[in-house]
Amino acid sequence: MAASGPLLGPDERLGDALRTTSAIPSGPAEFFADLGNLPVALPVLAAALAFVTWRARSWRPAAIAVPAMALVPALVAPLQSLIARPGPPPMAPGTGFYPSGHAATAAVAYGLCALLLRPHLSARPRRALLAACAALNLAVGLGLVRQGYHWPLDVLGSWLLSLALLDVCAWAWTRVRVRAQASHL
Repeated sequence: MAASGPLLGPDERLGDALRTTSAIPSGPAEFFADLGNLPVALPVLAAALAFVTWRARSWRPAAIAVPAMALVPALVAPLQSLIARPGPPPMAPGTGFYPSGHAATAAVAYGLCALLLRPHLSARPRRALLAACAALNLAVGLGLVRQGYHWPLDVLGSWLLSLALLDVCAWAWTRVRVRAQASHL
């Protein structure tokens, strides 16, 4: 479990090391941590949705992406309350840090952008987009831990939750595209 168990000690040692002795400068770490805020991530997702909706001339991508993004706080908040993990020293003595809402927001919002834009790109830019999405989310996670907002496992838990949600979205988009192609035959 994230609030107790054998991973707690190593998780806290790694988090303390990243926070106190890391070579990652505070300014860039704060910038990347902020990319997990809803006021930053939602406009990026909205722009990608607007482009894809216009390009595909279909509202279907939005019908999948908007509920998926709405599920993030609906899933994260109850888990945070249930697990009640204390935060790192800068955030202590508060609880409710596992999983990280900021890491989940970033992973789902930017992951949805990549899923939305992927079919509109050729192979090489598609790979670059996925690599950029992964690097951006890694930077957000490192920023959250470096700034003392979360422990590493808080971020990892969010990524796993987000991957499951993005996998469902990818499956749904595949089904929608297959049905759309079948109706045009």
